[in-house]
Amino acid sequence: MTVPSDPARCIPVLASLDIAQSHDFYVGKLGFEAGYRDDKYLIVRRDEMELHFWLAPDRIHPENTSCYIRGGQIVALYEEYKARGVERLSDFEVRPWDMKEFYIHDPHGNLLRFGCSPQEI
Repeated sequence: MTVPSDPARCIPVLASLDIAQSHDFYVGKLGFEAGYRDDKYLIVRRDEMELHFWLAPDRIHPENTSCYIRGGQIVALYEEYKARGVERLSDFEVRPWDMKEFYIHDPHGNLLRFGCSPQEI
């Protein structure tokens, strides 16, 4: 099987109650770069990570949504976010399913789960 030079990727589309506030959190606190922004949609990128946000009318959407980000860069991200004082940053620990993970809730309730297998560290 030939591997395409531009493989398909999954990109989460998360809910935002305020696009400007999401922009400020992801760019200002988490170190993403803004890719696109208008009143109802936001795209942010950092290295190979890309997140999209749509303007949601109700807290039920972001408070029941999550995204899993996996890879070897996770250890460095945890240290960076800890040094930046990112609020609602969990401990970085091995979970019962044998993944070393940490969590962040964004200002609207979206759960970002960062993880890697302990063997990747």
